[in-house]
Amino acid sequence: MPDPHAQASDPSGPTTAAATGPGAQGRRLRPAQLIFEPQAGEPEPERFFDLESIADPAELLSRSTELALAFRAAAERATDFQAIAAAQLADPRRFDALTPAEIADRVDWTPDYAARMVDYGRTLQKQRSAEGDLH
Repeated sequence: MPDPHAQASDPSGPTTAAATGPGAQGRRLRPAQLIFEPQAGEPEPERFFDLESIADPAELLSRSTELALAFRAAAERATDFQAIAAAQLADPRRFDALTPAEIADRVDWTPDYAARMVDYGRTLQKQRSAEGDLH
């Protein structure tokens, strides 16, 4: 049953199913008042792959080395994808081909670095097509 104290002209709060029946046009229920303030949650301490919880220095060295190698490999792979994308964007067969300077502007590189990445990307593309020919 709708709140008898709710006023029909109160625009606050969502319309409820009970207040949307015939004869209840425009009636809305007021949102419930908060009688307490929710507690602010304590910010969780920053965690980095739970390394701070490892007490044994040998285990810590081993785990952190694994992570460093994994991140290094991921960064190298991401760089390869950047180079391939740069080579594709600079492909002269594209009607919208970009210059190394335009690519550099997009990703905050120097034009010289962008040109080297385009060349590296073309090398990677040739390697991939050669590997595809072997299979």
